Amino acid sequence: MSSHHSAANESKTRLFAQTIKNHIRSYSMVVALVLIIGLFQILTDGILLRPLNVTNLILQNSYILILAIGMMLVIITGHIDLSVGSVAAFVGALAGILMVEHHVSMTATVLVCLLLGALIGAWQGFWIAYVRIPAFIVTLAGMLLFRGLTMVILEGQSIAPFPKSFQNISSGFIPDVFHGDSLHIFTMVLAALLSLLFLWLEIRKRNEQKKYGFEVGHQAVFIAKLIGVLAVINLFAYVLATYEGIPNILLILAVLITVYSFVANKTIAGRHIYAIGGNEKAAQLSGVKTKRVTFWVFVNMGVLAALSGLIFAARLNAATPKAGNLFELDAIAACFIGGASAYGGIGSVSGAIIGGLVMGVMNNGMSLLGLGIDWQQAIKGLVLLAAVAFDIYNKNKSA
Repeated sequence: MSSHHSAANESKTRLFAQTIKNHIRSYSMVVALVLIIGLFQILTDGILLRPLNVTNLILQNSYILILAIGMMLVIITGHIDLSVGSVAAFVGALAGILMVEHHVSMTATVLVCLLLGALIGAWQGFWIAYVRIPAFIVTLAGMLLFRGLTMVILEGQSIAPFPKSFQNISSGFIPDVFHGDSLHIFTMVLAALLSLLFLWLEIRKRNEQKKYGFEVGHQAVFIAKLIGVLAVINLFAYVLATYEGIPNILLILAVLITVYSFVANKTIAGRHIYAIGGNEKAAQLSGVKTKRVTFWVFVNMGVLAALSGLIFAARLNAATPKAGNLFELDAIAACFIGGASAYGGIGSVSGAIIGGLVMGVMNNGMSLLGLGIDWQQAIKGLVLLAAVAFDIYNKNKSA
């Protein structure tokens, strides 16, 4: 009896250890992000996580995170897009000309700019998908072309200021319907609702896995994960609520992350994108319209680059020829730090966001410490290399 009991205990311990190991592998970048936040929180004497700075972190990184979502899909298909920073600058310049110089309404301007982004994406997607010119070459040409056109249409000058309603996209906050005094109550209510939704989804997912006989992780680890995520959601909300509440841009980001995660994980289009990145020939033989899917991935990237350009222009309150400089490198780095494979077929939207946050927290933390931009660039390069090396080491170990 005792030997049976000890065998059961041993199997439980093994399951517990395996679950922990799997979680560490799956959430290695989340662990890295938490450690980086902790390090800079100590080094900056607590400035990093002050409400004002947390809000600034969101506003500063929003346009890179939006680009990273689109870039992740491009990288999953096995391509790369070097033109996104220049496209963002070009769209921002057009928005400035329409709104500031010709007094076109904000709604009309935003629609025209997003449509222009889609057309630019379609132009590049056509050469890549149908003419079969490598994406690296096409988007490098696009990078030079749209940077040049930005200089031409702005005539080397900045255009400012934008109307207040447009600036609010990037710097406005959701109003508190409960009229809290020192605390933004609406933010806390939203956090509570989000917590309940998260709990319900996770428990339902675990029960479904059990029902269909899939192996589920150890219960203690599952409960610890739930408590950890709920604590993060509510602490984050509390920090925002003690300042101005939820920035408008955070809502836009949340919608984009939700929609793109759903498309990537739960739809046929998402499965096709992963199939092309995994093995394009096999995907084609399985009936996937590889050219069409690749084309639409680049159209989507163009739209998100346009949105990023609009948000950057709104935050800067100016359309400038230098806008979008090196945005493409930040977005690509965010994807690779977030677990994308350089060979395609692997990556996730949430990974891109975590990678973007790692870069954002490091930029912000190093700026608070007074490190010059030269050192920041050097350290970011090393972190990118380390993240990809760590990812490859992990894959080789689990293979």
